[in-house]
Amino acid sequence: MNWFKKRAWIYVLLLVFFSWWSMGKTEFEWSNFKEFSNAVTFIREQFFPASWEVIPALIDPVLVTLAIAFLGTFFALLIALPFSFAAAKNTAANPLLYYVVRFFLSILRSIPEIVFGLIFVVVLGLGPFPAVFAILLHNIGVLGKLISELVEAADPGPQEAMKSVGAGRRLGNLFSIVPQIWPNVLSHYFYRFEVAIRTSLILGFIGGGGIGQKLINDFNSFNYAAVTVEVMLIMLLVIIVDLFGAFVRKRVI
Repeated sequence: MNWFKKRAWIYVLLLVFFSWWSMGKTEFEWSNFKEFSNAVTFIREQFFPASWEVIPALIDPVLVTLAIAFLGTFFALLIALPFSFAAAKNTAANPLLYYVVRFFLSILRSIPEIVFGLIFVVVLGLGPFPAVFAILLHNIGVLGKLISELVEAADPGPQEAMKSVGAGRRLGNLFSIVPQIWPNVLSHYFYRFEVAIRTSLILGFIGGGGIGQKLINDFNSFNYAAVTVEVMLIMLLVIIVDLFGAFVRKRVI
């Protein structure tokens, strides 16, 4: 118990030190919060009342954003599933393949979507197509990592049962592990779908199309009342995806 108390104090001191160090690096000062009143006044005067009449013109950009997020995450899931089995210790064909695939997924995961987007916008041109590829590549790395951890944590009992009846390694993994992890896979997928909606918004800032491109154009032209509507539509889209994901998970479980 004394050892635990000493260790806890060390952690507390480290947290205090890094908090103080981070505040210095980021110029975090409590006096800056006084400026928030000016920000609130600016938002109240410039962003409201919202320009609801722009909604018909935003329907297509919203649908484009939804399509970008869906394709980027759905195709990523299809590609990440086989990679995740190769990146799990209990299902990898050999240690070399395990480390190569883990390294590959780490590379994809470490590069932000905005960097992929900048590259593909230059290579493929402006529009939603480069945004799909940017989200796709990053999500392969993220979903591959998350699903591989689910595979490693799966109950080995069904795998042994499949082997005992003569099933091959790949077939045994498919029918013994996937049913166990599928609800959690769906949870990860729908979460990444929500993230992809917000990411596609950022990719729109660099010419990736969708409502993000409309938002940055209105922001640059000081049409803040339209920006308010666009932000609300994005929030509504994320909420709908979350509710739909909860419905699907409930049906699967």
